[in-house]
Amino acid sequence: MDNIKRVEPRTLSGFMELLPQDQIKFNEMLDKIKKTYELYGFLPQETPIIESSEVLLAKAGGETEKQIYSFKKGDKDLSLRFDLTVPLAKYVAEYYNDLTFPYRRYQVGKVFRGERAQKGRYREFYQCDIDIIGDGKLDIINDAEIPSIISTTFKNLGFTNFIIKINNRKVLNGLFDELNISEKMTDILIIIDKLEKIGMEAVKEELRKIDVKQENIEKIEEFLNISGTTDEKLDKLSKLGFKSEIFKEGLNELEEVVKYVRLFNVKEENFMIDLTIARGLDYYTGTVYETNLKGYESIGSICSGGRYENLAGYYTKKNLPGVGISIGFTRLFYNLKELGLLDDSKKSISKVSIVTMGVGLENAVKISNVLRDNNIPNEIYKEDTKIKAKLNYANNLEIPFVIIIGEEEVAKEKYTLKNMITGEQELLAIDEIVEKIK
Repeated sequence: MDNIKRVEPRTLSGFMELLPQDQIKFNEMLDKIKKTYELYGFLPQETPIIESSEVLLAKAGGETEKQIYSFKKGDKDLSLRFDLTVPLAKYVAEYYNDLTFPYRRYQVGKVFRGERAQKGRYREFYQCDIDIIGDGKLDIINDAEIPSIISTTFKNLGFTNFIIKINNRKVLNGLFDELNISEKMTDILIIIDKLEKIGMEAVKEELRKIDVKQENIEKIEEFLNISGTTDEKLDKLSKLGFKSEIFKEGLNELEEVVKYVRLFNVKEENFMIDLTIARGLDYYTGTVYETNLKGYESIGSICSGGRYENLAGYYTKKNLPGVGISIGFTRLFYNLKELGLLDDSKKSISKVSIVTMGVGLENAVKISNVLRDNNIPNEIYKEDTKIKAKLNYANNLEIPFVIIIGEEEVAKEKYTLKNMITGEQELLAIDEIVEKIK
């Protein structure tokens, strides 16, 4: 062994590893998200982590393409998926004839981006996505259901103080149409999307750099600053008197979404219209969403997404509109942990540790089987150590109960159940132990 060349154990930058107590919490939260998605009737979906580069990069370009992990295997050009939306597009196009539309799916899985690793931003991370895909058309009411799903998800995770910001890209596009600057629309949207990070003055400076006239900059600023309650904002928008058809369409959709968001029982304090929400990705065409934890806006959006008109245009001629959201879960978990917003993590998932005092190992195995049959997680401490070490093991992992098996217990076929929180001990038959723990 002394001749072995040892390598320093280290984890690559941008990849998360957790200690057991944090991993338990991580998994519990992921399970709650999945169960919430299923509560709304979304179907589970899995797609490969590795795809053909030709398929995965069909729409990629610019910064996205630079961040993709690609490699060769024989004569195959392969890439790791960088989000869950492109694999969904491929999936829906490939299995179109086998799916029932509207197709409601959720996917929770790892994605990979070779961007510069920063505090709280990872190169390997989990995304939790839902999408509703229509065949040719998709009713606007689907857009209104999304905030209800966001609201229920975060309440189930233990958060009530959040705000879902809703806008419609057609409203913004209609503004640019009205100002005769539609040719700069994409560039302007990308700049507006940075408003929260860089502030209005910096936004105006960037607009000047792309030759937007000062009078139009002032009108854009005035538009983005429309304030009031949800209904007051809608009223102010309708009174602008814009002639743009795309603006009117967007405003009608926004009004419809607000109407049904309320019917879906999303509380007024948990959603608002925010005309500054642009979502820089160019495939969003209608409703857009961003979600923030109130008081912790520095985290950024914890859940975002929107409506798109043709999900799979690079893979099929069929028109497949959709609406969806994504939670960047790894970054969210990191930030919640850093801010101390997570409950105390459990150190073990076992409710019972079974220990023997030199005898009774067969009894321990039988008891363990009975506990598992009753859905009670447990483990047998099998090492030959003193009772103090065995109890310390349970203490260190905060396992709430220990079953002790010694000669007396074996003879009486009753076993000592020790409550590690209160210190109370009782000699009980196995069925009594099951009832006590339950």
